[in-house]
Amino acid sequence: MAQLSVVRSPHDEALELARTLPAPGPPPGRFWKIDVTKIDVDGFSPGSSEARVEIASKAALRGVVACDLAAAAASHPREAAAEGTVVDWRGGKFAALNAAHRQSRLCVIIPHGVVVDEPIVVRYHLRGQAAFPYTLVVANEGAKATIVIRFEAESGVSLVSEVVEAVAAERSNLECVVMQDLPKSARIFSSRRGKVAGDAELRWAIAELGSGLSVGDVRSILTAPGAGTTIAGVFFPAGEQHLDLASEAEHPAPQTRSETLFKSAAVGGGQARFVGNIRIHRAAHGADATLRDDALLLSKDAHIDSIPALEIAANDVKAYHGATIGALNQEEIFYATTRGIARPDAERMIALGFFEPAIARFPTEGLRYELRTKLAEKIV
Repeated sequence: MAQLSVVRSPHDEALELARTLPAPGPPPGRFWKIDVTKIDVDGFSPGSSEARVEIASKAALRGVVACDLAAAAASHPREAAAEGTVVDWRGGKFAALNAAHRQSRLCVIIPHGVVVDEPIVVRYHLRGQAAFPYTLVVANEGAKATIVIRFEAESGVSLVSEVVEAVAAERSNLECVVMQDLPKSARIFSSRRGKVAGDAELRWAIAELGSGLSVGDVRSILTAPGAGTTIAGVFFPAGEQHLDLASEAEHPAPQTRSETLFKSAAVGGGQARFVGNIRIHRAAHGADATLRDDALLLSKDAHIDSIPALEIAANDVKAYHGATIGALNQEEIFYATTRGIARPDAERMIALGFFEPAIARFPTEGLRYELRTKLAEKIV
């Protein structure tokens, strides 16, 4: 008797991988107190992640599209086909979980040559125990746009698995901003990655300020000569918040450039780990890459691990990385107090000034002001 083969659906395959792949993040230890392996990927009821998109009417008239991926597949099949080409959901536990329960498969398309002056804002309204937002952004040849992704969570949301795929075609200029300020009761796992074509630019600006646990990565791959990327961000675990973040600029092609800049602080029992990597392939002659990570500890129980790395397989390249971890500069505090500034105010002023080089990478004064306000609230 012939045996019938069982064909698994993509949902079943993704869910099986989510159950079996190893959990991300560091193991529990002296500083890191959370055991991610104990998170039950079946122990929740999937909720919803409704996406609301704010697009200026002028941009909409010029053909900018923001719709569900199914609708995009019918009207813009080439751009919709980019789903899964940047983030391989088979390579990570929570990326696979997102693929299994993917909701609000939002696709944002910037047509050929269209320049969008005002940011396109995506607001995800998260409901239920678990939410799985997915965003695909495609900037076609010569296009220019800024995408800002934000989250609003109802009470009861405890798990968020987020995926962002960004595709910058030839000579495009794309900026992707993520403002994460979820309630401390939430745990977020994120994969934010981009693919950059020749003479194109992709800029990331990441603010990780909320949630009790945040584990994720932000990456750019520079696929052709002239491609460039900037990966910038701030994070600030306070109280019992834990954060594990990895960044990577990958240079497989020659004559590419990248800059990575992160500023972080921790206060109270806040714990964090940052792993920053530059990967230059054998054929990537003429690559120019820098990575800088600076961390500030504002209390005796706070802890941040900083791990910068370089992987260089080509000879004719420029590459630099550096990291610092320290406390507030007492000489600077003393100088400020001699000018009549009270010590608490001086400490706050210096700590906020520490973040400015990264804050400056966020695209609007409104976002920069919001960041400064939220950072100031964390400084005790």
